[in-house]
Amino acid sequence: MAAGSTHPPVTGVSVEEYLKTSYKPACDYLDGELRQKPLPTWKHSVLQSWIAQLIRTGFPAFEVGSEPTVRIRERRYLVPDLAVQRRDRIQAPYPSDPVHLCVEILSPDDRMGEALSKCEEYHAWGVKTAWIVDPDNERAWEYRSGERPREIPAGGSLTADGIAIPLAEVFSVLR
Repeated sequence: MAAGSTHPPVTGVSVEEYLKTSYKPACDYLDGELRQKPLPTWKHSVLQSWIAQLIRTGFPAFEVGSEPTVRIRERRYLVPDLAVQRRDRIQAPYPSDPVHLCVEILSPDDRMGEALSKCEEYHAWGVKTAWIVDPDNERAWEYRSGERPREIPAGGSLTADGIAIPLAEVFSVLR
């Protein structure tokens, strides 16, 4: 069962069916199996929009997609909460080349281990940096490919090549 989901995974779904169907909440597609993402809470949703705005306004070389479907390999599609890509490298409709940064925002029912596993899938795809952000506890981690996840101290910043956002600014929208 997917983290936060009350429904067991749905199996036997073709890629074609997955890509032509709208799922609410969004579902990851893992080799014929649909894994429903947890419903986002208000804090999750506000923080997701805020981080996207901070990146768009502070780092004009980048664009942010909210819950885009990305193809990490044949028969494997994930839906990060946010995907960040350099404006000159955007692919549509489903990016198949690694994006610059993936962001996962935890919902209360999410398990950290599952968020880390998803980040490892992003790394295997070629994404160098992933962020995990916990709106309820106001904590965040950077997870760089080939390294261990690192919790960002309260006075620190979330970073990815060309992007740096102070943690205080990230969580300021929740106060």
